[in-house]
Amino acid sequence: MMRTNSFKKLAIFVLSTLPFLSQAAMPGMKGPQHFGFTVPDMEEAVSFYEEVIGCEGFFSIGPFGPFEDDWMTTNLNVNKEAVIKSAYMVRCGNGTNFEIFEYTSPDQNTTYVKNSDYGGNHIAFYVEDIDDAVAYLKKHGVQVLGEPKTFTDTGMEGLSWVYFLAPWGQQLEILSYPNGQGYERETERRLWDPRD
Repeated sequence: MMRTNSFKKLAIFVLSTLPFLSQAAMPGMKGPQHFGFTVPDMEEAVSFYEEVIGCEGFFSIGPFGPFEDDWMTTNLNVNKEAVIKSAYMVRCGNGTNFEIFEYTSPDQNTTYVKNSDYGGNHIAFYVEDIDDAVAYLKKHGVQVLGEPKTFTDTGMEGLSWVYFLAPWGQQLEILSYPNGQGYERETERRLWDPRD
């Protein structure tokens, strides 16, 4: 009897801790500090992000390399002869920072990957009025991919979105959900929201 009670208590304890174990996190992790990406021309990229998107530039670093040893491969997982011509830090509104890189490398792939490719990505910017934002982008000669669409179901119900391209082909998105998103009716938990 004593053994059965002990086993039950242990089982209850283990089962009650499972939700916490599934939410394990890196010690001290607070959230993303920056998102880094590489562009073909730093001057063009900084101009676009500051003058068209409205980001705020902070500082640049570099150049780094070339090095005599495998420092670039060991620390950055790139060709040992790669050179970081410069890196520039910007902040875009109430969001994470961007670290914009311009590299040279003998094995550099100069084709932007699609979202469907491994490593594919995009950056989404929240806007208050998606139609105003689309008109603004078009006025500045930015290629907008189609027209805004709005989710009518799923956790994203109420979210309107449309993709656009930076002049060098980087995939970007604007989105808006002024009345919130569908998932908010189902849970008290919230995704990070730049409106906060």
